[in-house]
Amino acid sequence: MLARWGRIRLLAAGAGRERGMSTAEYAVGTIAACAFAALLFKVVTSPEVQEMISSLINRALNVAG
Repeated sequence: MLARWGRIRLLAAGAGRERGMSTAEYAVGTIAACAFAALLFKVVTSPEVQEMISSLINRALNVAG
């Protein structure tokens, strides 16, 4: 019974709160995601990283089994 009242009280307290993100928060989140994607693209397409990936793939394909 006490647990039930506690749950009801929590539900009533949170009823007036906003849920989800507003449009401004979506915009900031989208810009941050795009910036991270651009940074990741720059890193992955750099010659050093491409060489490491090529080396890793060559070693994986040339494993003597």
